[in-house]
Amino acid sequence: MSSYQYLRIETSVEGVRTITLDRPDRLNAVNPGLADELPHAMASAAAEDAVRVVVITGAGRGFCAGLDLAEPVPLDSGTRATRLDPYYWVGRWVMSIVQCEKPVIAAINGAAAGAGFGLALACDLRLMQSDAKCTAGYVRRGLSPDAGVSWMLPRLVGHSRAMDIVLTGRDLAADEAERIGLVVGVYAPESFASSVQAYATRLASGPPIALALTKRLMLQSPSATLDDQLRDELASIKTCFATGDVQEAMAAFREKRLPVFRGV
Repeated sequence: MSSYQYLRIETSVEGVRTITLDRPDRLNAVNPGLADELPHAMASAAAEDAVRVVVITGAGRGFCAGLDLAEPVPLDSGTRATRLDPYYWVGRWVMSIVQCEKPVIAAINGAAAGAGFGLALACDLRLMQSDAKCTAGYVRRGLSPDAGVSWMLPRLVGHSRAMDIVLTGRDLAADEAERIGLVVGVYAPESFASSVQAYATRLASGPPIALALTKRLMLQSPSATLDDQLRDELASIKTCFATGDVQEAMAAFREKRLPVFRGV
């Protein structure tokens, strides 16, 4: 998919790919078209060596307001293949982000609700505008969670706090989200875009192979045994030592300069 109706795609010279959900009149709520386009955009970013970091954000005042009730996805109809697809609709969002072996940042510039909240949780890191809010919100519509919320949220904030957030459907302000470890940075509206870009650019300057292997290790660790994790850590660091980036890092240390990593 080379062009998108509901996304804007930009890539900086530093290798930061910004994917902007572009339905600002609907607070970037999910319709069938947007649900289909985002996994394609993530697959493209994952496949391009020039892309080192992915940022997902929203156009206008919202990050993603969840399901667009004016254009609902037909969850209870369609072909047999659709009905049997375990990742149908926003499940594919989550898998496309988790399977991308590059750091993925959610830049939460406004309301992140329902599936939009799940989209933010699926990212590796979350940065939040100080006047933005997050909410699971499902119970407000008589619904149970989707988009990986029931899996991601307890792992990020703990079981009891996650239960409070999903069962009450209450709003989370940016200061609380930072306090409970849901986001790693909160910025004022006037400096949000530049702060996100600076953070992403810093990550993009890192060693791509080491970053990819680190993401693999961190994602598997909750379900791995210590024995398995130690073995995989050793295998990963051996792979890193065989890269030119390690040689560059050592040379830069000796020469008292910053390394320039090329991902080789």
